[in-house]
Amino acid sequence: MTEAQEQILSAARNYVTEIYVHKVKPEFAFHSLDHTEDVAEACSRMADHYQIKDEERLILMLAAWFHDTGYTLGNAAGHEDESVQIATDFLSQHKVDESTIQKVGSCIRATKMPQSPVSQIEKILCDADLFHLATEDFKARNQLLKQEQETILGHKISKKDWKKNNIQFLKNHKYFTEYGKEVLEPKKHENLLSLDKRRAKKEEDEDEKELFPYLYDTFNGDKDALKQQEKNTERGVQTMFRTTSNNHFELSSLADGKGNIMISVNSIILSVALTVLLARLAFYPQYILPTAVLVVVCLASIIFAILATRPSTNKGRFTEDDIRNKKTNLLFFGNFHRMELDEYQWAMNEMLKDKEYLYNSMIKDIYFLGVVLAKKYKYLRISYTIFMWGIVIASISFAIAAIGGFGGTGGTSVPIIDY
Repeated sequence: MTEAQEQILSAARNYVTEIYVHKVKPEFAFHSLDHTEDVAEACSRMADHYQIKDEERLILMLAAWFHDTGYTLGNAAGHEDESVQIATDFLSQHKVDESTIQKVGSCIRATKMPQSPVSQIEKILCDADLFHLATEDFKARNQLLKQEQETILGHKISKKDWKKNNIQFLKNHKYFTEYGKEVLEPKKHENLLSLDKRRAKKEEDEDEKELFPYLYDTFNGDKDALKQQEKNTERGVQTMFRTTSNNHFELSSLADGKGNIMISVNSIILSVALTVLLARLAFYPQYILPTAVLVVVCLASIIFAILATRPSTNKGRFTEDDIRNKKTNLLFFGNFHRMELDEYQWAMNEMLKDKEYLYNSMIKDIYFLGVVLAKKYKYLRISYTIFMWGIVIASISFAIAAIGGFGGTGGTSVPIIDY
């Protein structure tokens, strides 16, 4: 450009800077001096690309500097017309020809939404005005625009609505110049995809917040921390189920072992009583009652020990409705031992698809293991109690019989077992 053109453009830049510093409210966080400088820089870049002539370049750059000065009105409505008026007044004062003033005004009016450029420089200005849609600063610029809109409207805009409107705007927007279509459009499309992914991620976060409100609040929505905590929780749940199940199995094995001990001990005592004592009761009638007490005690202990260790199974069948209604615990063999393999495989696959059904089945498995354990230990306690007090009573009975307390020959000192 000529020296005169450079001077008028420099004066315009300084004048517009003063306007933004002193007249445009700071509430306009997006339509600020920074935005105007970015638009001017984008116009200069595209003017170089198209090798715009000096006269048109001057018009383009003047329009870029003045296009948002109308925000001195304090609102967005009608700011383009005010910008044209401000530019006209300034250019008239600097003796710029009427044709240039009119073309600057046309460029500024073309930026009004929906944009309606006709000439090449008007298209360049419109693309430059929305140049930020195709930059890495799009997210930051978009946040400034949201802040500005909330100030103007006087209320908050939900993130969901803002993203939805932005996605719709980006999908509908098209650049006018070939530069915009070839260079800017692909980058804008990347920002659109990123924005769409963030919206999907936000919706996912909201779903997780509903499912895990405590975790979400604890980590203030930090997705990575939340995911890590979910993994830790998942591992903790698995460890809890595994540990609890192992503990139940070990306790069940201990109960079975204790039951076997009672059965073995009482069986030996019964064997001795039946083979040795019964053969001599005709000679020692005073021992009939103690022997009867001993036999009853041993039999009762054995019965309760057997009840504690006796296995039990269910009907071993389930229906398709049981699986769909999540009524059957497929982790317990008693519920499926009479089913065909393909039926059981289908049912297991259905359960594995449903995390809630799977966890509930594991919870049921632990619960019923606990119920069985309680029953086992109840019978074992009865068996041991009977054996403990029965042996005491039987021993006292034999002692009393030995000193003649039950009649018969009475007071004999002959041993019960004569070797």
